[in-house]
This record gives sequence, structure tokens and C-alpha cells, in this order.
Amino acid sequence: MNANLKITDARLEPIAQKLLASERLSAEDGLALFQSRDLLSVGWLANHGREERHGNVCYYNVNRHINPTNVCVAHCKLCAFGRSPDAKGAYAMAIDEVVARGAKGVAEGATEFHIVGGLHPDLPFDYYLDLIRALKRNFPDVHLKAFTMVEVHYYARISKLSIRDTLLKMKEAGVDSLPGGGAEIFHPRVRRIICDHKVSGTMWLSIARQAHEIGLRSNATMLFGHVETLEERVDHLVRLREAQDKSKGFVTFIPLEFHPANTALAHIPKPTGMDALKTIAVSRLMLDNFDHIKAYWIMLTPRIAQIALRFGADDIDGTVVEEKIYHDAGATTPEHLTRENLEKLIRAAGRVPVERDTLYNRVDRSQMPPIAPPHPADASGGFIPAASLTAN
Repeated sequence: MNANLKITDARLEPIAQKLLASERLSAEDGLALFQSRDLLSVGWLANHGREERHGNVCYYNVNRHINPTNVCVAHCKLCAFGRSPDAKGAYAMAIDEVVARGAKGVAEGATEFHIVGGLHPDLPFDYYLDLIRALKRNFPDVHLKAFTMVEVHYYARISKLSIRDTLLKMKEAGVDSLPGGGAEIFHPRVRRIICDHKVSGTMWLSIARQAHEIGLRSNATMLFGHVETLEERVDHLVRLREAQDKSKGFVTFIPLEFHPANTALAHIPKPTGMDALKTIAVSRLMLDNFDHIKAYWIMLTPRIAQIALRFGADDIDGTVVEEKIYHDAGATTPEHLTRENLEKLIRAAGRVPVERDTLYNRVDRSQMPPIAPPHPADASGGFIPAASLTAN
């Protein structure tokens, strides 16, 4: 045992021995880690595993979030973003507005567009395919990380296609990979409470597997800090680990801290910083077949994200620009950080910043155009009032 590690929780001793011998942890080990009050030892073990993989490097990227519509039929209790079609603030972007926002992203040096939205009752699947085609035609070098497993399931339903055929059409249109949202907590008890109209955890995993089978890699997430038990968090991590053993298609795991404000679960206290750090650390220790664990600064705050770089995380996400989903749920962080801001945060945490693309290839800015400052969000141009849309 390393002399710098002084474990105060005896339950962690056999777990530490397993980890230092590169043995896989059990679900019981994961639960013991979550239950332990020895946060520093859990963090040390996670940091040890993180540094064995990535040394002192911390990854980030220059990306732009695009949310084509906030209209959604799911009405999940966990969500403050979705709107009914006739609700105040409901919108759907015209494709030319999506392209205009993409152009701003490219001017800012974006190598990735992160595209997710609501399940709109009146937009056909062809709208989303045309959106992707337009972005790929105008910005062929930008990676399109588009549409969660939940959205894929909805598109399959409205287009009367199989999941596989839906994914193939998305790939043909220009989708390069899938984000990891909508996983929440896989356990059916939790989903019945927080997102009862969303796909099941089993279906989410099935869609991810089918995406991986056709060459579309994806991220994976876990939304923590609401009604789930620690056992249900561990179950979520174990199911992801089992899926990764089979497909090897997940790129990054992102623990997402629940923001209760403006949701139907607003009475639930927000997770603490200690809970966030422990969840990131346990994720690193349990997910031995995931290369990367992300500390999503938008949800954690930049300061907690910095600390998380010593608790197992090797990635701090990207510049983001114009993030809506978590800010609608009460996030008070900025909607974007510049590349320089991110590098300063990483260096202040004692790590070495490395810019990456979506699949973790290093980006050489000396071979690319200079980055322009972020543009302010345009809240009106190109939006179609949601109530005026009709099905095609």
C-alpha cells in the first residue's frame, strides 16, 4: 500500500488491494465505496487509477451545443427544459437557424456540435435528417454528436422504422456519434418516478448496442442525486460495464448532477459537492473498461470540476456555448467558457490541458484557423413558433 494512503474505513482495505492488483470490483465493492465516509481514500484510489491511464493530462474540446427544439411529449419530472407546443417559450429552429448557429460555432473553432432536443409531436424524422445533412454539407470537418438513445427511439416510432434502420439513416445523413443523455438511472423503480414516458433502461442499452454495432460510438451518462438509492447507482454502473464488455463502443462516461430547480422534483435537495466527487470517484473505480470519465463543469461548477480532476476525472468537457437544458433547471454556471478559460482552470488544478476532438484525438491548433470570441445567443431569428407547426 502507498505510504501516502491512510485508510480510515476498514471496508476499503480489501477494495484497495483489489484495485492495486488490477482486479475488477464487485457490486458489493461499489456499494461499500459509496457508503464509505473516507472520501479522501476513495478519491486517492480513483486518482491512482486515473493517473495510471492518463498521467497528468486533462482533456477538453471546443464544442457548441445546439438544441433544435424544446418541445417534448415526454413531460419528465426531472426536466425543466421541455415545453408543450403551446407553452410560453416553446420553439423549434428552422434548419437555416441551426446552420447559422453552426457557423458561429465554426468561427469559434468548434470541432464538435453536440445536438439534442425534445421529442416534438409535429416534426417528422426527415426534419432531423435534413438538419444533419445541412450541417454536414456546410461544415464537413465538424464532428456531429447528435441525438440521444431516447430521441432515436422516438424517431423510430414516428417513422415506423426499426431502431437499426433509424440509426443507419442517421449515419447516412452524417451523424458521427451519439451523446449519452437519457440514461438517467436504469432501474425501473426510478424511471417510473422521474421519467415514466421515457424508454426503459434496458431499451436505452439496446439502442446503444445497436449504434455501436453499425460503427456509431456513443457516450454514457448517469443522472444522480434525486430519488435513486446507492444500490441503484451501483446497478447502473454495473450494467454499463457489462454493456461495454460486449460492444466496446462507449467513449466517455459522464456523471450528471441533478438540478431540481424548476422541475416537478424541486422539493429534492441538490446533491452536495462531496456526493458529486464521490460519484465521480466510484465511477472511475467501477468502470474499468471505460477510458474516460468526464467532470462536466456546466453542472458541477468549474471549481468542483477542478477538484474532480483529483477524484478520477480526466476530462472537463468543452467550451459548450449556449447551454440550455441545465440552465433551465437552475444551473448558475456560465453558458460557455473560452478555450483559454478552460486551460487556465486545468492548469490551476495542477493538470496539463490537452485539446481533443470527440474521439480523443489530439487537436493541433497550429494547423487550424484562429478562434473567434463566442457570439451572443440570438434568441429570435430562425425560430419557428412551436404552436404553428403541423405534421408533414
